[in-house]
Amino acid sequence: MQAIKGLYRVGHGPSSSHTIAPFRIAQYYHDHFTDADFYEIHLGGSLALTAVGHGTIDIIKKALETDKIAFSFDTNTKENIMNITGYHNGHQYDTWHGKSLGGGAVSIEEYDCHDLDEIYEENNFTEIKKYLEDHDMNLTEYAYSHEKDLKAYLLKCLEVMFDTVDRGLNSEGLINKELNYYRVASSLYKKAKTKNDYICAYSYATCEENAAGGMMCTAPTLGACGIITSLVYYLHFNEHVSKDILCDLLTVAGIFGNCIKKNASIAGSEGGCQAEVGTACAMAAAAIAYYEGSSLKTIEYAAEMGIEHFLGLTCDPILGYVIIPCIERNAVSILRAFDCAYLAQQLCDIKDNYVSFDSVVHAMNYTGNKLARELKETSLGGLSLEYHYEKS
Repeated sequence: MQAIKGLYRVGHGPSSSHTIAPFRIAQYYHDHFTDADFYEIHLGGSLALTAVGHGTIDIIKKALETDKIAFSFDTNTKENIMNITGYHNGHQYDTWHGKSLGGGAVSIEEYDCHDLDEIYEENNFTEIKKYLEDHDMNLTEYAYSHEKDLKAYLLKCLEVMFDTVDRGLNSEGLINKELNYYRVASSLYKKAKTKNDYICAYSYATCEENAAGGMMCTAPTLGACGIITSLVYYLHFNEHVSKDILCDLLTVAGIFGNCIKKNASIAGSEGGCQAEVGTACAMAAAAIAYYEGSSLKTIEYAAEMGIEHFLGLTCDPILGYVIIPCIERNAVSILRAFDCAYLAQQLCDIKDNYVSFDSVVHAMNYTGNKLARELKETSLGGLSLEYHYEKS
């Protein structure tokens, strides 16, 4: 499996696949061909279909520090392709063939950015449990022994997450004209009285900042960033949990997210929203169970439930914006993560779980592959069609 750090990437919203990844590809190219003064960029897959709604075109211009770019689009390809060719005074530089892989990760045929490097020999949670038993380790010790700088990295990610929520809680006004969507996080926060009230306000604050193109941290994607972010913010500022412990929680969450990334997908364009919100819910449920001192068996059960009840969830953002249903869905999902941790704790004293975490991830991968392309981040079906129907 790859580094847990790859699940927590910092960059501009609203989409890790559609803004962070294209920004990185363009930036790598810009840094390599420093005097290029004109570019041709070819986008394929959902990068082409939702280039405007997801802010892909604007973020590429930002990375290349110019608007002297000729874009072309191929909406028929399945993969999220981004090919880039630079020119200087009419002289053509090499073309780089890039792909957005989900969660902000990229691959470039002509340049190794090390996103695909394998850090862990284990490939699923069953193998991880065997490793823990053989080496008398817990989950955090396992991760920190493989990624020596992980905690220091996660501390930086926490600061980004905290700043995101703060900005979201202190901002008001219109985010999107086409959808006539106004921020509500500040209002939710002002009326908050219970734990759930605060958590929902924090989730909305995160997702609204993401929709506005703010600086964010994936967890494991930007489409699902409101789930983990609201959890750590609540625990720190309402429950006074230390940053050190929060890093442990992000690490535990990351182990389960990594298993999904390895054996299914965390990209909405590949697996639907089950790959994004479903993964984030499983990660959060595992982190909550770990924080509450649950056994490894219970932690796995909580994570399994977090995925199981999102199987088949479609990714069909209206007009390609990461707003409807994404923002509301994040708030619902963090509440469900608490429910999963609670139910797992109650059930584990009574019975064994019939479905393992690895089994549900396998089912998740199967389901994602069976989902129609129209329901995987293309805005060609689902809620998008209903919206267009009502507007017509």
